[in-house]
This record gives sequence, structure tokens and C-alpha cells, in this order.
Amino acid sequence: MEFKIDKFENHTLIKVLEEKLDTHIAPTLKSELVLVSGNGEKNIILDLSNCRYCDSSGLSAILVANRLCKNANGTFVLTGLNDAVERLITISQLDTVLNITDSVENAVTLIKEAE
Repeated sequence: MEFKIDKFENHTLIKVLEEKLDTHIAPTLKSELVLVSGNGEKNIILDLSNCRYCDSSGLSAILVANRLCKNANGTFVLTGLNDAVERLITISQLDTVLNITDSVENAVTLIKEAE
């Protein structure tokens, strides 16, 4: 299993269980995100605490999640970044576009404040 998806009252938490968010995992993640969004969820937290590596296809999946939430007038939050993944996001200048927190609890708080 590549992901763990938990639905809560005001958000859905998707935890990536693989060490690499790359071309093998990203297409499946995109499909899951579209399904979650299609079911009416507008707030998504993506937990990457298990990920040690992310490539351009992983970044693409992250951007899909961000766009789906924005289009639904919701909030997308990325959490659990390790140094390598955080550096990639910073180099890509996505840290200025994405909501990033250091814990799931802070992500939940951010969503509550945004509502």
C-alpha cells in the first residue's frame, strides 16, 4: 500500500508510505487526489514524513493537490518534509506557493484558521 487516507470532519489526511515520491508513485497519488477532491473534499493535508526523496513527478502531484484545493475554495497543506524534499521545494520556489507546516497538528490548525 502506497498511501494511508484518513477522512476527518473538515479535511482529508493523505500519508505517503513510500520512501520515494517519484514516477512510480506520483501517478497513483494524482488519481487518489482527484478522487478525494471529486468526493467533495476541499481541504487536504499531504504528509510526506516517510518520504526521503521526491522528483519532478512528485512535485507535479503536489501541485495537482494544491490546485484542486484552490479550485474548491479549500486549503492544501504539505507537512512532514525531510531536508532533501524541503530543499527541492525551496529550489523550485514552491515554498512561496504552498502551505507548509512541520506537523499534522499544525496543518489541521492552519485549515481551521482558514475556514
